[in-house]
Amino acid sequence: MAVSLLNEHPRPVRFRTILAPARRLLQQEGLARAGVSVLLTGDSAVHDLNLRYRGYDKPTDVLSFAQRDLQAGAPPAPALPGERVELGDVIISVDTAARQAVTHGVTLEEELALLAVHGVLHLLGYEDETDEGIERMRARERELGVRKVESDALDGCVENGRRV
Repeated sequence: MAVSLLNEHPRPVRFRTILAPARRLLQQEGLARAGVSVLLTGDSAVHDLNLRYRGYDKPTDVLSFAQRDLQAGAPPAPALPGERVELGDVIISVDTAARQAVTHGVTLEEELALLAVHGVLHLLGYEDETDEGIERMRARERELGVRKVESDALDGCVENGRRV
């Protein structure tokens, strides 16, 4: 399974703690050979990406950029034998994760693991723009043991009448 992590943030973190739940998720979804890249960076870089690709002039905790469009629960597109399916990239702000970890009473690595899983769920087609979508994502996060507290931190916020 190819979940890779690049830490561009100066704060050191334990890769295995962060990636193990995301790898378990892919295995459970039948995508053990899928490729996902996780980038740990700071608020400034995430802010720039959030503005450029989503039009929101603010940092956020996690962004996902899918290589292919998937619907949650739908089977993945077929791959040639031995071919790795590239799902996409997950970009996490360590700065925001650190603040959320304090608020949630968890370690930074636990918060980063939650954000990595949350990002991968988006790559798998899960959404958190509806109450049903939010509950579906939270349920998967709880099943994987990464959602330690019930918080709205990952539910987005409402802007102009819709979740963002």
